[in-house]
Amino acid sequence: MFELLPHLLHQALFGALAAAGFGVLFNFGFRALPWCAAAGALALAVRTIGQDLAWSLEGASFAAAIVTSCSVSLLRKQLGPACNAVALAGCIPMVPGAFFGQALLGFLSVTAPNLVDAEATLIVAVQSLLRVIFTLGAIGAGLLIPAHLLRNQDF
Repeated sequence: MFELLPHLLHQALFGALAAAGFGVLFNFGFRALPWCAAAGALALAVRTIGQDLAWSLEGASFAAAIVTSCSVSLLRKQLGPACNAVALAGCIPMVPGAFFGQALLGFLSVTAPNLVDAEATLIVAVQSLLRVIFTLGAIGAGLLIPAHLLRNQDF
């Protein structure tokens, strides 16, 4: 258990850094940036724990998004109506960019003039694209379910 702690802290640290960066990119106020960082750390930590428990990327991302959205919803009084945006910024570091890049490069390599194994390349590209689509759907559903169930009636 203790040998997994440095890996978990590494993921949480860089999830926090990435989420705060997305908060800056999305023009969040200075007071919301620490909350974005906390949401990113929580999301990546939960996803890492899920993957360490042999969950799929999609399942671990769904669980992380739901935990992040529920946690941020509990802070509605401190964050105001921006709580759902903070949860979204916290979950953006979980978007599987490597799989998307692999899918794009696979699709582009199919158009090469002297391709040797086009079927295998296309299958790998489609598998990568499906992982991206399902992971994004899992993150979206994980963010939407608590936000819908715990929505602010005053907003």
